[in-house]
Amino acid sequence: MNIQQLEYIIAVDRLKNFTKAADYCNVTQATLSTMVKKLEEELEIIIFDRKKNPTETTEIGKETVDNAKKVVLHSQLLKENAKKINGKIEGKIKIGIIPTIANSLLPKIIKPIFENYPDLKLEISELTTFSITKQLKEGQLDMGIVATPLNDAGIEDIVLFYETLMVYGDIDPVQNYILPDEIRNHKIWLLEEGHCLREQFIKLCSLKKKEQMVENLKLEASSFDTLLNMIDEFGGLTLIPELYYNTLSPERKKQVSFFKAPIPVREMSIIYYRPYAKIRTIEALSQIIHSTINKDLISNKYKKSELAITQI
Repeated sequence: MNIQQLEYIIAVDRLKNFTKAADYCNVTQATLSTMVKKLEEELEIIIFDRKKNPTETTEIGKETVDNAKKVVLHSQLLKENAKKINGKIEGKIKIGIIPTIANSLLPKIIKPIFENYPDLKLEISELTTFSITKQLKEGQLDMGIVATPLNDAGIEDIVLFYETLMVYGDIDPVQNYILPDEIRNHKIWLLEEGHCLREQFIKLCSLKKKEQMVENLKLEASSFDTLLNMIDEFGGLTLIPELYYNTLSPERKKQVSFFKAPIPVREMSIIYYRPYAKIRTIEALSQIIHSTINKDLISNKYKKSELAITQI
């Protein structure tokens, strides 16, 4: 029995398929199947019912997989502790990041991360906050970058920065600053269900959960680019965050209005699940992201009493 075999049965149990598990573990299906079979023979049990499609884990197999997860976790913690003693940040870390920050944040932080930790390997996926928290608890992710605070007692966070929120669209050009209540008098364009910024927009401006802005049209948009293109054509407003604003062309920036104080911001944080957390690596990445992003933010120009963290 070895750690690799335990990782294989964890993968099969999660993916319910030997081929997918082999791809995930970067081995051939024959190798994975052989190693799993040897483990079953050594333990004298049947872990998986291979006749079922998708593959099912037997009752004793479920107990075995649960124990395997504990052993693999302790193995990872031993490695992390050794790296900590040696002062090294290396290995692989799996990160989930919400789409509304990914396109503007990742290009800014990847280079400094690799410059500081060249032996670190990143696996990054764009996911909703719900998917990120779920995969953290299942051990499929090491950390997430999301808007906080979250109402989840099992998830811990490290605040990275406060990102100013602003409005894109056809506000009166003479009016430089707006109040949340004034937005309800305009057409509103929202991201699809599942995006935390959608919920923040609704709560910030006390909006009704209604996204149909044009007759005979229901739009489930997954990106800011789609919303801005629609606003340019049909009018209306949407909420955008500061880092995305910084990527806009000068012409589009003219279409952006700012809120009057208290300035609404979204709190961006690294989140993790302590039983599986690679704490030292997470803390190192949080320091790089904080120092890289925080220095240029509009929110730093205001006192904390002038900021209002938008709830999810």
